[in-house]
Amino acid sequence: MKANDIVLCALFAALMAVGANVSSFLMIGGVPVTLQLMFAMIAGGLLGSRLGALSMTAYLFIGLAGAPVFAQFKGGPASLLSPTFGFILSFILVAYASGKILENRHKKTAYLFAGIAAIFFNYMIGTNYMYAAFKWWADAPDGFSYAAAWSWMAAYLPLDLAVTVLSLAAIPKIQAALRHRGLKSSNSQKVM
Repeated sequence: MKANDIVLCALFAALMAVGANVSSFLMIGGVPVTLQLMFAMIAGGLLGSRLGALSMTAYLFIGLAGAPVFAQFKGGPASLLSPTFGFILSFILVAYASGKILENRHKKTAYLFAGIAAIFFNYMIGTNYMYAAFKWWADAPDGFSYAAAWSWMAAYLPLDLAVTVLSLAAIPKIQAALRHRGLKSSNSQKVM
């Protein structure tokens, strides 16, 4: 790994901590806003699949070690029992998938596929983990079902779609800015 890549991995692990806690300050229509999906996708797009996933894995282990980097400034091994921990796990695959798609494609449609993959993996892993947590170890609300878990996610979908579009639009601009300053991300030559 190059020193630049190590710094960018650490930067994205830190940005995930900030993105997790933006919701403490910003709500839109009662829905908390986080920037984690955005940072996971940009990490994959800039760093590539391997380093992007590594930066999200570093974020995960920093939180599990006890640093208050997860949403609502939480951290520690007890986070594994949180119904929303599946979303944290999903960011590793989000970064990997979006990075892999953008590494291997030179067409603009690659950005569309990277966005679809990111939302798909985020929702599939996160929502299924949430459902399992509520069914097996967390206190599920009355009438909770698999359909209810997915209906809860409907409130987040418009925001996640907007964040996905912004993220994918930002990746080439960030790569161009890095190249202009004489820096290269791991994925910049492959995507451009």
